Amino acid sequence: MCQGDTLVVWKLDRLARSMKQLIETIESFQDRGIALKSLQDPIDTSSPSGKLVFHIFAALAEFERGVIRERTSAGLRAARERGRVGGRPPALSAKDLQVAKAMLKDSDITVAAVAKRLNVAPSTLYRHIPHARSTSLEEKADA
Repeated sequence: MCQGDTLVVWKLDRLARSMKQLIETIESFQDRGIALKSLQDPIDTSSPSGKLVFHIFAALAEFERGVIRERTSAGLRAARERGRVGGRPPALSAKDLQVAKAMLKDSDITVAAVAKRLNVAPSTLYRHIPHARSTSLEEKADA
């Protein structure tokens, strides 16, 4: 885009993922003499009033993000205090992990076979047993 051009967007959230990124993008446009007009938001940076509206929206969006962050943190903290643990349950129990390690000691059993037996993806085994492949390959090479 060149100086004097106007970028027209449907909505500001289509232009950037965060308010910080949006502000940086618009400031970059302004430095290069490029205006921005949003069809759904009352923003047209080619006019002083449009710039004012943009900065007010930017401040409100930043405030809203901060409030959401505080509420989320408070909710997670309260849940932890009540004994609730978030996240998904582990794919492998400690017992399953022991079984997997024992099975992988047998050089004839592949990681894929162990994963199938435990009903998990091979990548899950590699994540929990990083040297699963190299250990079984070294044992096969020694045999």
